[in-house]
Amino acid sequence: MAYQNEAPYRAQDRHEVSEMLRGLEASQGRGKDKGKTGFSAKKNTYSVQGSNIQVDSWRMQDWDYKKPHLPTYARGLFTAKNRDGQSEIVVRGYDKFFNTDEVNETQWRNVENNTRGPYELSVKENGCIIFISGLEDGTLLVCSKHSTGARTDTDVSHAMAGEKWVERHLATVGKTKQDLAMRLRAMNATAVAELCDDDFEEHVLQYTPEQAGLYLHGINLNLPEFATYPHHLVDQFADEWGMKKTMYLTMSNIGEVKTFLDGVAETGSYAGRDTEGFVVRCQSKANTNEWHDWFFKYKFEEPYLMYRQWRECTKAIIGDRQPKYKKHKKITEEYVDFARRQLHGRPDLAQAYNANHGIIQMRNDFLNSRGLKGSDIIRQEQEGGDVANEDVTGDVVLVPVATLGCGKTTVALALCKLFGWGHIQNDNITVRKGKPAMFASKCSDCLTESPAMVADRNNHQRRERKQLIEDVSKIVPSARFVALHYVHDRSNYDNIRHATRNRILARGDNHQTIHASTKGNEIIEIMEGFMHRFEPVTPDTSPDDGFDKVINLNVLASSRDNLETVITQLYNEYPKLFQGREMPSSTDMDAAIAAALNDYTVDIKHTIKSGNSSSNSKKTQPNGAPNPSQPAPKPKERKVEYFAVQLPATRVAAVLDAVFRDADPAQAQLYNSLKASGRLQRESHVTLIHRASAAQHPGIWAQLTDLHAQTSAPTPERAYALPDAKLGVASVRLERLVWDARIMAFVVRVAGSEGESWPCANRTAHVTVGTSSPAVKPKESNDLLERWLREGSGENGIMEVPVKGSVELEGVVRGVLSR
Repeated sequence: MAYQNEAPYRAQDRHEVSEMLRGLEASQGRGKDKGKTGFSAKKNTYSVQGSNIQVDSWRMQDWDYKKPHLPTYARGLFTAKNRDGQSEIVVRGYDKFFNTDEVNETQWRNVENNTRGPYELSVKENGCIIFISGLEDGTLLVCSKHSTGARTDTDVSHAMAGEKWVERHLATVGKTKQDLAMRLRAMNATAVAELCDDDFEEHVLQYTPEQAGLYLHGINLNLPEFATYPHHLVDQFADEWGMKKTMYLTMSNIGEVKTFLDGVAETGSYAGRDTEGFVVRCQSKANTNEWHDWFFKYKFEEPYLMYRQWRECTKAIIGDRQPKYKKHKKITEEYVDFARRQLHGRPDLAQAYNANHGIIQMRNDFLNSRGLKGSDIIRQEQEGGDVANEDVTGDVVLVPVATLGCGKTTVALALCKLFGWGHIQNDNITVRKGKPAMFASKCSDCLTESPAMVADRNNHQRRERKQLIEDVSKIVPSARFVALHYVHDRSNYDNIRHATRNRILARGDNHQTIHASTKGNEIIEIMEGFMHRFEPVTPDTSPDDGFDKVINLNVLASSRDNLETVITQLYNEYPKLFQGREMPSSTDMDAAIAAALNDYTVDIKHTIKSGNSSSNSKKTQPNGAPNPSQPAPKPKERKVEYFAVQLPATRVAAVLDAVFRDADPAQAQLYNSLKASGRLQRESHVTLIHRASAAQHPGIWAQLTDLHAQTSAPTPERAYALPDAKLGVASVRLERLVWDARIMAFVVRVAGSEGESWPCANRTAHVTVGTSSPAVKPKESNDLLERWLREGSGENGIMEVPVKGSVELEGVVRGVLSR
């Protein structure tokens, strides 16, 4: 057969498989070993229904796939022992592939230089991935990405739903599961399909009952390295076994590929059907200098962002909240009116929608009422402009969100130099009472003279942003706010500290609040206070949902780079704001930055305190100047308040979303309420011990304070103390989520790294997720978990769910100073 003659084949090499497993085992779930291997692998063992064989599922975190020298890059990997006791691969997914520009290999210049055709462009189906393979005893193994079998006794898993569809497809061609298992076993291959079934699970795109099923889009050899079938052979296999085929087309050169993809991206529609994007299959020589099978993806933003915006607006209506949206404003206003009418008097519809059923139907009913498709709307907006921002000519307030040393004033002055915009510096306002209101008033006055202005203060806390947005909006109702968000990722704090401190110390006296005469330790404490209090912009929650646009800036980048980012994004968002001016040239921007750095001098200086010292009113004259007859106040020493493992908040938030994504409304009630009201904790950490518990646990407190003293002390390379010093690294496994009507917390397990051991004074180590009101303090998590240990969950009002997938996060151990 042509099929047999053309299909790739290679048997498994037991030595290669053993080497792969040895590498995975070395990093399996142990933080200390991750330090040696650079990644963390998780293993879960499953019994296969109808067989005596057990399979092991191997899983790595998505970011680990970006690292070099992994034992394998398979995303979706199952192994088992054969009858001879030898290990073998029984399921092999694709190598993890990335979106264009997501990693270095998918930058277009590298794709052009390192790949060769033919290029196969597969339309990306919108469902969940299913793996199908054959075991040694003739059993057909059907898996989702990382598991097989049911999640609970009553809940059908993705793998089980996939297996039911396999049975239906095979029935259409008169074949059995054993037939398919034996064929795949003989091929040493895994069939990879997309499960698309709206009755089981709705996604963004709709699949009618006639369209539902398993869409076969790949056949991979069960090898540690990636080897896959060409698409025409995948289609032959789909026909033979009754499965659905994915749409694809073939191109010979990468230039043709890019032109095609950029064209389809304009509407997000191909062949009369909305699509999320394409997977491009080709060969690459990147990293290895040898040609090997390689995939990358090209995802479309629209109309899916619009569809997701409509979904969130609908859920806001159901939750009796005001829908908030920033793009596609005109059509979304019409959708919101339509959704309100549909939901009126229909609690059954609302309940189903909150359970993620009926979302597509609501959207399609609206589109049908307008006689439009999503791609039509996107095209019309591109042709006529999205009126919401296209016609904005003024009243734009640029709001830096930063800490000291980020370069916000340099960027502000450069913008004013280029465009003549307004600039109000909070430090130039000398009133002692009502300063925030005065700052807002001066910003509003500035808009009467300039189409845009910069509200120059740190705005690093939500309360500051809330005050500014509310007070300016009262005076200028048409004002639009743009956040210039200097991103402070806590995992990158060490690099941010180094960069900002160097800038501040190099600036000398030319700063309004930090002077060269200030001692180094005091400067560090002042800056650390700002970084400790920094609250990142979260556009979906109040008050940050008041920003019309958020421009993310890199603290480590130069002010020149950040200036160009700001101008480019403002120019694209508000073209008429620039009154017909062309984009400034590189020379123009260089000159503007030079002027901001060289021409700027401070007229008014202030001294800010590094600690929470008492009022200084007696030590100043009536005009606020220092009183020479009084000695300068000595800053209050900031002591360690508690020791904690600080975790990446975005990762914790992603785990929460995954836990509640498919939960019923009753189970997700508190989480949805916390999220809607902004009561989720902005920072995630495991408290190891609090100062209040030092007397009860003197050994733990002494161990950590001694380590803190050692790591924070001055060194030959650093003349000043480092109060925020990193004590070490810990691995935190999220095991269970527990909550009642007042508070929610993760139960966790803390492990050391590189031989370290981190004690915890709390009986149950935990991460507080959120509290129902300001009156409920985070420390009440201890009380909740004590009750949970005694009573369990159920009728006592306590609820719990396990965290699936052995989620383990790496955190930084630090002493957190008093404010």
